[in-house]
Parts: sequence; C-alpha cells; structure tokens
Amino acid sequence: MVFGLTVLVMLIAPQRSQQAMNALFDLITGKFGGLYLWFGIGTLAFLLLLACSPFGAIPMGRRGEGPEHSTLSWIAMLFSTGIGTTVLYWGTVEWMEYYQAPPFGLEPASGEAMQWARAYGMFHWGPIGWGFYCLPAVCLAYGYHLRGDTSLRLSTACRPLLGSFAGKLPGRIIDILFMVGLLGSSATGIGLTTPLITESFCTFFDVPPSFGLTLGSVILVVLVVGFSVYSGLEKGIKQLSNVNMWLLLLLLLTILLFGPSLFILERGAESLWFMIRHLPEMSGLGYPEDNRNFTEAWTVFYWAWWLAFGPFVGMFICKVSRGRTLRQIILGVLFFGTLGCVLCFVVMGGYAQYLDVERDGQIMAAFNESPYGVVIQVVVALPLGKAILPLFFLLCTSFAATTYDSASYTLASATTLQLDSGEDPPRWLRVFWAAALGILPLVILSLGYLKQSLGAGVLKTLQTASVVVSLPMLLISLAMAGSLLISLRRHSKKT
Repeated sequence: MVFGLTVLVMLIAPQRSQQAMNALFDLITGKFGGLYLWFGIGTLAFLLLLACSPFGAIPMGRRGEGPEHSTLSWIAMLFSTGIGTTVLYWGTVEWMEYYQAPPFGLEPASGEAMQWARAYGMFHWGPIGWGFYCLPAVCLAYGYHLRGDTSLRLSTACRPLLGSFAGKLPGRIIDILFMVGLLGSSATGIGLTTPLITESFCTFFDVPPSFGLTLGSVILVVLVVGFSVYSGLEKGIKQLSNVNMWLLLLLLLTILLFGPSLFILERGAESLWFMIRHLPEMSGLGYPEDNRNFTEAWTVFYWAWWLAFGPFVGMFICKVSRGRTLRQIILGVLFFGTLGCVLCFVVMGGYAQYLDVERDGQIMAAFNESPYGVVIQVVVALPLGKAILPLFFLLCTSFAATTYDSASYTLASATTLQLDSGEDPPRWLRVFWAAALGILPLVILSLGYLKQSLGAGVLKTLQTASVVVSLPMLLISLAMAGSLLISLRRHSKKT
C-alpha cells in the first residue's frame, strides 16, 4: 500500500515529488553528514574489537557444530547478495565521476585528480561499507542461533534493550521501517541494474534499446528470482551464487589475459596503496571544514546507501552463517567482501582507464553521453569483441537475480511468524515476495517512458527514498549493537 501510494503521487505530481525527495536527501547529507561518517568509523572499530576479543570465539550454533555451508559457497552468497550488478557498473565508471569533479577542490582531469578518483571508488566499497552489512549480521546471528529467537526480525534482535516493548509498538515500527527500506531499495535496484542487461543484449544483436526490451530484462530477472527462491536456499540461492562467482572470475581473468594486464595491475597496486595512506582524509576526519561538498555528495551518500541495505544483507548473512564463530563472520565479511569489490575496481576500472588514454578521451566522452552504454563499450573493446557479451549478459542476470532472490528470501523470513534456525520460510511466501519485487520497477519504468523527461529522475527519486530511510536504520543499528553487548555480557556470566 505504501509503495502504491508512492507511485500514485509520483504519477500525479512527479516534479514536486522529486523536489521533496531531493530536499530530504540534502537535509540528511547536510545536517547529519558527520553522524554518518563517525558511525561508519565506529562500526568498523566495534566489529574489529569484537572479533579480537574472547567473544569472537563464540560459535553461532550448537557447540561442536561445524559451518552449515562450505567457505567458498558462504563467500559466494554473502558477496553476491551484498553487491549485485552494481559492482559491474560502478567498478567500471566510478573513477570517471570523481575525475571530472574531484575532491579537495583539485583541478578536474588532472593527474592528482586521477589518483584520488581511482582510490575513492575502492574506499567507498571497502571495509566501512561492508561493516554496515556485518553489524546487523552478528547482532541477528546471536539471537537467532544462540538465544533461540524464533523470528528473524530486527525488533527481536533489539529485545535485550527494548524488553517487552520489542513485541509492542516500538518493535513494530522498527520492523515496518525495515520492510519499507528493503522493499524500496530492492525493487528500485532491479530497475537500476537492468539497463546493463538490456544494453548488452542490444549491442550483441545490433538492435536499438526499447521499452519492451527493458521490461523484458526486468521480467527475466524476476523469473530467475522466482525459480531460485522456490528451489530454496540450498538448491536455488546457493547454487546460483556459486555460478555467479565463477562467471565473475571468468570475466575478470578474460580482461587480464586479453587486456593490458601490466597496466591494470600496476595502476591497481598504486591506487590500493594510495587509498591506505589517505584513509583518514577519505574517512572524513577533517569534515566539515575540509572536502565538504564531495564528502556529502558521495561518501555520506554511500554510507546512507549501505545502511539502507544493511539489515537485509545482514539478515541473509545471519541465515547462512550457522556454525561459524563471531570472529569468522566478522573477518570473513569484511575481508572477502572488500577483496571482491577491489578486484572489480582494479580490473574493470583499470581497463576503462587504459582505453580512455589509448583512445584520447573517447571513453570519458561516451560516459557523459551514456553511462550504461560505456560499460558495454569497455567490455567489447577486448579482442573477443561482441563474443564476450553472452558471458556478460549471463553475469549481469545472475548477479541481479542472486541479490533479489536473497531479498525475497529475507522478506519471507522476516514475515514468517515462527522460523526455527535452519528452517526455510514457506515456498508460496518466497515466490510472493519475488513477484512483489518485480511489480514496482515495472511501474516505475512505465512511468519513466510515459514522462521521458522525468524518467531518470523518477528512478533517482526512489533511490533517494531508500537513502532517506537510512537515518532511522542508523538508530536501529545502534539499538542492535547495544542489545548484542547486553547479550554478550549475560553470556560471559553464564560461562
């Protein structure tokens, strides 16, 4: 009902809706920017301290019970769920955004601007971002796998702090905010990631993009999602995640083997070292006096975006982490999540930079004309040409489906009244949420084509809506962290 009203309002008054959402976004980034930055630093520090403490050895399950899933499958599921097709897009083009509008008031398109542009992408997809996913994961995991909670909800994770209020109005508000944030972020995300699928199809068959092909991409993703969640966690989501990771590795290896591998690896190593040396500045320790505009436009935006998705990804990581210790969950999520993103930025971003230099700025010009289209140009620039597009098409579809079948599974888990550890939610409920996630992007895309001048703005408006909900999610994350500390203190007294 909430999203039906949202779409109706946008249809009646699209310009005012966009203005209102953008004003909320500016308010959050401008007024609460420092809160997001310090919360990011504090989250990472809290998780690392927890992993290094004696509490890190606590297993999330029965004593002596091994991990439910192999390490490789576990890594594949957490990475595919947490990232999706977006890493293929931003890993290729994010440096272009910063190169043209660099931080710290640097001269655009300068050598120094390029250094910061390459490093900032890795930073935004690094340990702090993954920390926003990991915090709710460990908070939920303790209650679900150890305390014996029979529902996978944020209100339940806050029970040690809220007490009896967890089952009353405060707890219901927490769960409603989670549902709104997840449904909006996930459904909008399908609409934002399908252009890559459409572009790769159109380029391979040499046909112009159309509304029908875009809708077909959404329907394809939803069908794969529906089949995957119907099959269940073990046969569907797990197997799709494994395939997804092998496809990604195959793409990256193809670029390294057939592309300028020495250029890519040298630039990647330089950027990684540059990022490590400049972590304090990037983290916002000099904010708001230093680098304010760039920080609010990008870093605060990214932290809000990770926060909006955090409870969903954390809930899924919790579900698949039975048998692992807190230390294994924390270090695994932070390290392997960051490693996967860094590899994408190094290889795909590095190859795009090489092409831009080789073609005398043509890649940058193509990006300004068609951001999604330039990704396909980078891919087909390999010696394999269009022959690699079927692989890229499968990877985009697989990535999108893996993220949103996990979202459907999580929504079904959260709306199941009683769900024991290791138990799947009902099949009909999983398929219902898979279909629900497809309806909204179809409506949004239809609206975009009906009002072509506002099409991109409509998508940006709902993307901003998921960021707006991140502010209460920040407070909920604090409540979950406090509840975890209370639970761990009680645990130490028992043992």
